[in-house]
Amino acid sequence: MIKAIAIDDEKMALEVIKAHASKVPFLHLEEVFLDAIQALEYMKTNSIDLIFLDINMPDISGIDFAELLPKETMVVFTTAYSDFAVKGFELDALDYLLKPFNLPRFIKACQKAQEWLELQPGKEPEFTFIKTGEGQIRLVFEELLFCEANGNYVTFQLENEKAMSRMTLAEVEHLLPSFFIRSHRSFLVNSKKVDKVEKHVLHLGERSVPVSLSYMDQVLEFFNQ
Repeated sequence: MIKAIAIDDEKMALEVIKAHASKVPFLHLEEVFLDAIQALEYMKTNSIDLIFLDINMPDISGIDFAELLPKETMVVFTTAYSDFAVKGFELDALDYLLKPFNLPRFIKACQKAQEWLELQPGKEPEFTFIKTGEGQIRLVFEELLFCEANGNYVTFQLENEKAMSRMTLAEVEHLLPSFFIRSHRSFLVNSKKVDKVEKHVLHLGERSVPVSLSYMDQVLEFFNQ
């Protein structure tokens, strides 16, 4: 999930960003600010991934504000003046939204942020989208208990529901973060959900997953680390 704030001296501009942000499932707009100095104070005690930043503001311009930010903070400039675009990209801005921007253009900027975060060393994905018979669903890895291969399909088991997709378990394994382990040729397990480890079984609350002989050593090594 991308944690973002928006800074603009126009209330209506912030309302537009709030409306667009509410429709982006992988974005959480933490706060909005009419005052850039208040935003700086907020950032002293709150971790932020992305800032939607107006350029033409009183007291401190968006350009000057961006130069005060940590290098890893992503910036999407928002402005009604196209003349600022070149300067914005000189500051390594992620994107530049020219007002009035619509939802598809806003989503494109958010997707750039998501792609950039996923490319960072040590940064693991928090979710993915999988195809089911009813379309695509968002799968949050922390909520997933295990994956089970059934012929040409994989079942994704969550606490109170499950989903099925036409995939191989090897394809799924490439999508999952490092806390998922292979316990069996047909099972991938969320190690964070394991309550008890037995010789041939992993217990996840009221559910259990088999551990085959061929994977037993690596499972035991994983949990003994």
